[in-house]
Amino acid sequence: MANPLTNRVAVVTGASSGIGAATARALSAAGARVALLARTAATLAETAATLPGPTLQLPADVSDDVQVAAAIDRVEASWGVPDLVVTSAGVSWPAPLAELTPGRWRHTLDVNLSGTFYVARETGLRMRRAGVTGDIVTIGSELSVIGMAAYTAYCASKAGVLGLTRALAAELAPGVRVNAVCPGPVDTPMLAAEFEAGGDAGAAHDETLARVPLGRLATAGDVAAAVLYLVAPTTYATGTALHLDGGTTCV
Repeated sequence: MANPLTNRVAVVTGASSGIGAATARALSAAGARVALLARTAATLAETAATLPGPTLQLPADVSDDVQVAAAIDRVEASWGVPDLVVTSAGVSWPAPLAELTPGRWRHTLDVNLSGTFYVARETGLRMRRAGVTGDIVTIGSELSVIGMAAYTAYCASKAGVLGLTRALAAELAPGVRVNAVCPGPVDTPMLAAEFEAGGDAGAAHDETLARVPLGRLATAGDVAAAVLYLVAPTTYATGTALHLDGGTTCV
């Protein structure tokens, strides 16, 4: 099918850059109407300008359940109940344990884990009430299943996303399928900022590549392609974690 997602109503969080923006473009190219959700209106407009199909721009903070509900209200009022949701909003603040403040811990879990929960709950329950068959794809990480020094909060949040995905898959079946993509290191502005934060971006880049068996960073487009795989041809999968990590979790 040239446009396998025609007539689907999609919501993509974290849509202003990186994985979220690439996923929004891929869904739009496949025929979906795409609602873009992120905190900054200006960057949402930049993403929207790159999409070939209809878009809605929803400035909202996923860590605020009231803002999430209001954003999904706008989607439903405009296009009906969304039936394809990708929760790619996320933050990463690497810090040694001694420097990991309670505030930074809370912020990481508020965005990565609670934000995923708020969006998935709001959309999943609406799909179920309306009798809509749909898909929710969460974005986990290689750090959903392995640990890494200086990433305590991020590891905890992404492990939680994987557990959340499985529980939602069990509860929302059979009408709503819930799956996760767990990328390894992805060439995005967020990863570039992490490299810079360490003081030697080149060394951090090389160290990261050295632990990837495939020898390269993923692109945001690689992750978007995995999302499309889970929502289009893979209709018997739910509660699945697709490890798109270049081999980092197998060695």
